[in-house]
Amino acid sequence: MKCVVCKTGEVAPGKTTVILQRGETTVVVKDVPAQVCDNCGEYYLSAEMTEKVMALAESAVRKGAEVEILRWAA
Repeated sequence: MKCVVCKTGEVAPGKTTVILQRGETTVVVKDVPAQVCDNCGEYYLSAEMTEKVMALAESAVRKGAEVEILRWAA
């Protein structure tokens, strides 16, 4: 599949770092399985993976974390 951002790269399975911010909270999740463009690095998460990452971020917000850095664990 061609990347919808750069239009030239090919998207393939890989891992990425997702950074989310809400208010005063920043959540960094490393090694998240995703489809990643080999040209520009843009990533695409599946609906299931998006839900899981968002749940991690929501948990950090509820805890009142300012910065939380996590490594994806399958």
